[in-house]
Amino acid sequence: MNRRTFVRWKIYIDRARMYIGYISFVMIAFMFLNDFENESVRHFLDENKFVTYPVIMILFMFFSLVLGRLDTKLGLRKEEMRNASTENPVMMEILNKLESIETRQNVSSSQ
Repeated sequence: MNRRTFVRWKIYIDRARMYIGYISFVMIAFMFLNDFENESVRHFLDENKFVTYPVIMILFMFFSLVLGRLDTKLGLRKEEMRNASTENPVMMEILNKLESIETRQNVSSSQ
């Protein structure tokens, strides 16, 4: 197997892992709901499961969206991507070439 095929399969696995993460998120939420030991809460959840479970899942999704939005507003994702790109040798090569092109353009325009 060559390097390009290996990388392509790795990308496919990473994408699948993302979707499996969504499924895990839902499963953890259901486990959380099923783990209540308080008798009155347990009885309420069991009696109204077709209402409470969807409402709680929607609240989990809403909370996740709020956290994602907050992450974006604070710029954590941008900084994370910036740090990841500095560790990527291909990206650094592209950035270095871009800087050299800009330097050559500045030198030629100033002459």
